Amino acid sequence: MTIDAPKNRKTGLEALRGAIEQGSLRHGQRLINSLHPAEIASLLESLPRAKREIVWELVDPELEGDVLVELNEEVRSGLISGMDAEELIAAAAGMEVDDLADIIGDLPETLNERVLQSMDAQDRERLSTILKFEEDSAGGLMNLDTVTVRPDVTLEVVLRYLRMRGELPDRTDRLFVVNRHDQYRGALDITRLLTEDPEMTVGEVMDAEVEGIDPDTPAREVAKLFEDRDLLSAPVVRDGKLLGRITVDDVVDVIREEADHSVMSMAGLGEESDMFANVLTSARRRVVWLSANLAAAFLAANVVGLFEATIEKVVALAVLMPIVASMGGTAGSQTLVLIIRGLALGQIEHSNVRWLLAREISVGLLNGVALASLVGLAAGIWFHTWTIGLIIFAALVINLLAAALAGVGVPLTLRRLGIDPALAGGVILTAVTDVIGFASLLGLGAFFLA
Repeated sequence: MTIDAPKNRKTGLEALRGAIEQGSLRHGQRLINSLHPAEIASLLESLPRAKREIVWELVDPELEGDVLVELNEEVRSGLISGMDAEELIAAAAGMEVDDLADIIGDLPETLNERVLQSMDAQDRERLSTILKFEEDSAGGLMNLDTVTVRPDVTLEVVLRYLRMRGELPDRTDRLFVVNRHDQYRGALDITRLLTEDPEMTVGEVMDAEVEGIDPDTPAREVAKLFEDRDLLSAPVVRDGKLLGRITVDDVVDVIREEADHSVMSMAGLGEESDMFANVLTSARRRVVWLSANLAAAFLAANVVGLFEATIEKVVALAVLMPIVASMGGTAGSQTLVLIIRGLALGQIEHSNVRWLLAREISVGLLNGVALASLVGLAAGIWFHTWTIGLIIFAALVINLLAAALAGVGVPLTLRRLGIDPALAGGVILTAVTDVIGFASLLGLGAFFLA
């Protein structure tokens, strides 16, 4: 039977809300603790802060650590700030080392030392290894819980070893092969281990073509490798030595965060923004973005002000201004999104930029001529003068060409300057298309009509 997860989450949320509103906290507690930690996190993120704190109190302490890992940073920080020291230490004690590495930066500094002291020496060393790397790198994603075998032993020996071990780390689809100096040599798929002749050696069966990933590789590139190679897990290797492994569940998180980042950045918001953050926090975040847009609007208004006398004489130009600005902004946004996506997927390189620019200019010219002809014809009939029609025709063609140039040039320039194109590209593009659109329409109007 197929389970409709979104519907189930919604049903669970409604049932939980009903239990809380009716004061049936015991029933609410049973509901919340019957869910997977990721589902609990999803529910918490879907609640206003006051109700979120009530629900958090109902979560089983044994689940708190797993739930904290699943929450976005802002919601997690808010809950951590309301937890006492002993509760935080207990939650951290139940976490896997790689999960603890994800949240230890959110813990109060005074607690970090106590958390480290509560760990055994081996786990402290493993945590230290992960924390050496950036969070959004292969090293930050990796899990140190790996199973390694030597190339000179038989498959029968490996099978006996696994039976003695009793269990495998979660999402283990392959074992990693290392020599006596822990130098990485390849991977042994579980399927081959189970199906090949037990008398064969690991070296005869292993896949030496499974390349290791450098721990400094950006998380975005790691996700691309998993996508291109259909990987479920991959070794992390530095100077030939196996450090750990990355599993597909971590990569799915990266893909989701990248998607959130792309969508939220277009509006100038961080991908970790709390949907139910308080008014002042939300206002502070948005005012920066609004201020940038306001500056662009003032720039466009200043251009319009230069042609104030022309607008007074030819009111038709004022009527047509929104059409020119809207068409340019929309066309530019289409190109901008395509280029940002290409940059994110690694499809745009120096060798193909000129081709892309020529393609977008051609598209802009084709669409500009087609749509401008329709608008020019309508404007000529509307205002009973073909001069107005020709002016807006020319202005639209100019602005759509400018939109194509800006849509390609702005994100590439921002990327070269180390600025996120998704965050700043829209503001700059709007300023370019508004200024050029108004200047071309009003400039042509002043020359031919005023």
